[in-house]
Amino acid sequence: MSKTLIVLNAGSSSIKFVVFDVTEGKPVNLANGQIEGLGATVTRFSAKDGEGQVIGERDFDKASGALTSHDQAVDLILNWIEETFPGTEVVAVGHRVVHGGVRFTKPVLVTNDIVAELEALTPLAPLHQPHNVAGIRAAQAAFPGVPQVAVFDTSFHRGHAFVNDSFAIPREYYNEGVRRYGFHGVSYEYVTRRLKQIAPLDAEGRVIIAHLGNGASMCAVRYGHSIASTMGFSALDGLPMGTRCGNVDAGVLLYLLDQKGLNSAEIREILYSKSGLLGLSGISQDMRELEASDKREAREAIDYFVNRVRREVGALSAALDGLDAVVFCGGIGENSWRVRERVLQGLQWIGIDLDEEANHNNARVISSRLSRVRVYIVRTNEGLMIAEHTLTLLGLASPEIQAFSKDGAAARAAE
Repeated sequence: MSKTLIVLNAGSSSIKFVVFDVTEGKPVNLANGQIEGLGATVTRFSAKDGEGQVIGERDFDKASGALTSHDQAVDLILNWIEETFPGTEVVAVGHRVVHGGVRFTKPVLVTNDIVAELEALTPLAPLHQPHNVAGIRAAQAAFPGVPQVAVFDTSFHRGHAFVNDSFAIPREYYNEGVRRYGFHGVSYEYVTRRLKQIAPLDAEGRVIIAHLGNGASMCAVRYGHSIASTMGFSALDGLPMGTRCGNVDAGVLLYLLDQKGLNSAEIREILYSKSGLLGLSGISQDMRELEASDKREAREAIDYFVNRVRREVGALSAALDGLDAVVFCGGIGENSWRVRERVLQGLQWIGIDLDEEANHNNARVISSRLSRVRVYIVRTNEGLMIAEHTLTLLGLASPEIQAFSKDGAAARAAE
């Protein structure tokens, strides 16, 4: 009987999943998909195989029984897996959890006590953590006795120095956990590992990784470890995103509170759901639609996005004491040659010289031979990273994966 591992990424109204064959201790992608619109009038299920071919689609409405809970969604995923891959045994479930707080610096085996601790972190990520926990609880009910592993988006950044980890507010708040956590850590860890495989010398140097998508951030990596991130206490800070504001003067929030009479819920809605590319353009949060538009507002939204990315290249280079490589990943970073071109043009002063043809073709290396700083495109794979962590923690990983994980753990300990 073949063995499978399921990776779940639970959001407020969706659950993304990946199914891996792990019979040989190494994850092989069988399928990935998502359920969108939980609690809405219409809920959509879709899935593709490892080659990207559609192998499952279904819409649910009130007449056919729309899905309203994470429990129902996980049950549907389980039933679909059993029907699509008969004769397989689910040996583990890996979960992406946005916030691990100060304590959780590596993946953990989920217990009832761990779930309670994750729930206690909800004030640090009120729009993400409750849904991550709901996904864990749903999986526990659907897969009784099957090990569940939590992998944290914040873990990769927990080695930051105090100056990159703190805010200049009374220190008592830092001691209570108000600090710069950084996010997208699962993506950064995968990209860092992948870079080590394709360009080991650069991977050991000073690297800026730009995870640009609907959620966007950048990370300074030295010797394979995060030293600074554009995201801070919450997933709002740093770069503008699809609907999130990015960096904003705290005085603006006081103005909205005191002068405009908005309450915290209304401000939260603006910052998380009505800002970013959507707010600036008034058109769309999708970079593809903005690039296709001829409206001034669309152009200005892209201008702002590019400007912030360029500013962070300079800031993170300073944090690294120089720069050896830049890596683009995420939906925008991997696919928008226009954004990459605009970000990199004029950065010869820092050692970057763009190969325009390679960039247009989305090549792996898009810097020219004259460029002192190498520039890469690396397609991120958070699901695979979570699967490898899960297998390693449970002692089910192949020797190759175990060795890679031990190398990373040894390097972290040496720091």
